[in-house]
Amino acid sequence: MDRLMGIYNKLYRHYGPQHWWPGDTRFEIVIGAILTQNTSWSNVEKAIVNMKPYLEPEILHRMDVNRLAEMIKPSGFFNVKANRIRNFLDWFSGKGYSFSRLMEMDVEELRKELLGINGVGRETADSIILYGLGKPVFVIDAYTRRLFGRLGFDMPDDYDDVRVIFENRLDRHEGLFNEYHALIVRHSKECCRKKPDCANCILASDCAAAAEKY
Repeated sequence: MDRLMGIYNKLYRHYGPQHWWPGDTRFEIVIGAILTQNTSWSNVEKAIVNMKPYLEPEILHRMDVNRLAEMIKPSGFFNVKANRIRNFLDWFSGKGYSFSRLMEMDVEELRKELLGINGVGRETADSIILYGLGKPVFVIDAYTRRLFGRLGFDMPDDYDDVRVIFENRLDRHEGLFNEYHALIVRHSKECCRKKPDCANCILASDCAAAAEKY
């Protein structure tokens, strides 16, 4: 069994399914992916609560950007994020605000277009594609780099070089990519923190960093 799947199986047996990404609609998930940049999910949740009565693409697109910024204030960098949401909606309106049209697009073409939106970076684009649209791309974040760097994997500097490592060594399936990334986040928050709790880590026997400590 590939080592990546062995790590996944240990995480899954320990934590169980994570039911991630939280959101009642595809659009809410997309908005959450934009809002979560540079903030905690608890702050995003507060912003989402404020937005709930207006979480339709056409409604938000017509809304004054200053009013939108006020609603998302709990997420931090609210003026910047309000403009990023507006930029996304400008692009989405060209697709008829249709998620069906997005889901019919080739993944690479969709990713290229999302990355052409001002304020949408690679992690955000991939979160939209994976969690909002259910297409198989592996999301790379700081948690992934920290955890797998400690486990002894080579973590290249370039985002896409890291993404390819996971996508080439795992079955290309949205459900697996979704669950794996969610488990990485869970384990990194609870155990493999900046100051790791190696003594209680279920991956300690696989971990180069833990081996140096014990």
